[in-house]
Amino acid sequence: MADLTEFSIAEAREELKTKRISAVQLTKAYLERMAALKNLNAYIIDTPEIALASAKISDEKIAAGKAGIMEGIPIAVKDLFCTRNVLSTACSRILAGFKPPYESTVTANIFGAGAVMLGKTNMDEFAMGSANLNSFYGPVKNPWKRKKDDKILTPGGSSGGSAAAMAARICAGALGSDTGGSIRQPASFTGTVGIKPSYGRCSRYGMIAFASSLDQAGPIAGTVRDAAIMLEAISGFDEKDSTSAPKETPKFELALGQDIKGLKVGIPKEYLSDKLDPEIKKLWEDGADWLKKSGAEIIDISLPHSKYALPVYYIIAPAEASSNLARYDGVRYGLRIAEAGDSLDMMYMKTRGEGFGPEVKRRIMMGTYVLSAGYYDAYYRQAQRVRKLIIRDFDEAFKKVDVILTPTTPSAAFALDEKPTDPVEMYLNDIFTVPVNLAGIPAISVPGGLSKDGLPLGLQLIGKMWDEEMLFRVGGVLEEAAGFKARAL
Repeated sequence: MADLTEFSIAEAREELKTKRISAVQLTKAYLERMAALKNLNAYIIDTPEIALASAKISDEKIAAGKAGIMEGIPIAVKDLFCTRNVLSTACSRILAGFKPPYESTVTANIFGAGAVMLGKTNMDEFAMGSANLNSFYGPVKNPWKRKKDDKILTPGGSSGGSAAAMAARICAGALGSDTGGSIRQPASFTGTVGIKPSYGRCSRYGMIAFASSLDQAGPIAGTVRDAAIMLEAISGFDEKDSTSAPKETPKFELALGQDIKGLKVGIPKEYLSDKLDPEIKKLWEDGADWLKKSGAEIIDISLPHSKYALPVYYIIAPAEASSNLARYDGVRYGLRIAEAGDSLDMMYMKTRGEGFGPEVKRRIMMGTYVLSAGYYDAYYRQAQRVRKLIIRDFDEAFKKVDVILTPTTPSAAFALDEKPTDPVEMYLNDIFTVPVNLAGIPAISVPGGLSKDGLPLGLQLIGKMWDEEMLFRVGGVLEEAAGFKARAL
């Protein structure tokens, strides 16, 4: 029998439906591959018992003709999502041993659609990072290698574990979260497809919060079609989340296969910097040519305030993190560091001091500073004003175009020992992705080609609010034109 882990979600679903394979067989194949590739450190915990029990139920539902759209499909779940009675730590020591008695809405939705959970994936602590170097469980290894050396590469972050697992085919699809590019950037680094949906499309209930006005769940998959299937499974209104939008979930998969003749594709001139890597620029030009040959019209547009997106993001996100992470104090759950005779304040200081990693502490301090008396107006309020201008730029652009095409990242994946020592330099990895989160609009990263070193490079499509269907429609055409077939392993 062929390697079952080679099937896309759409292909595996057909194989299961026609009973050429069983969900239990499929799940066992992934569990065996996971065991062989533990060195990637993509998972922090495997859940084989849960997976096999769920797969058995899926086989029964398929036999009874009651299969969901993800029935029997083995997936990985980012450790940011609370899963009932399963370790959920956001890869932070401060949540050591935390097993929530409840389920996040996103995981409840996808399990309700029949998906099988293989385990929880590694990530940057509290989703703070662009290289998956900030995890309490250690860095994740990208399964891709450069031609010129054998150095271990980053899979990107913060959803690096999910992206690495997908690229190594130790899951059929993976759940991630995107606060400033944390789905799209690792998707680009690993040759996978990642979509950040419109803010409010997916419930945030049960997601461990980083920045509440920016966080959004989304899938990382092997193909655009698979991403569409997964997004449909996890989307929907949730009354438990005040930011969840009462929008009907479209049949996203139906958007694929439609032509793009007459569609207008925007190219933002502000992204054409002299400092842009020539390889990235060439890929971007190729992407525009592919869409043009498919019948789309390429139009130059302006996003004048996008140059302020990074500083705005790194004021707003840490400010919200400072507030959200104040709840971790060692009193109710998770880590507690205290000795006999310690005061309550001392317990707080010891617990938070030892429980949080350096990057999380850095962002908490930054956020507390910009929210403090005397600096709130100068930094936080001003950042919110500029955020409105960024949103307005996109609104104006979408009066002229249907979708916007940009690179996903400013470079290919870099080696773990090439990590910049300057945090600001590391933050620049998100330069093309952050504006989308500030505006709350959807965007997808699609593999476009390989660098001269043989590493994947991604192209980003940005859509109008609630128009993920357009992203899948254009993304499918881009995927077919790029013809990206390379594999990491």
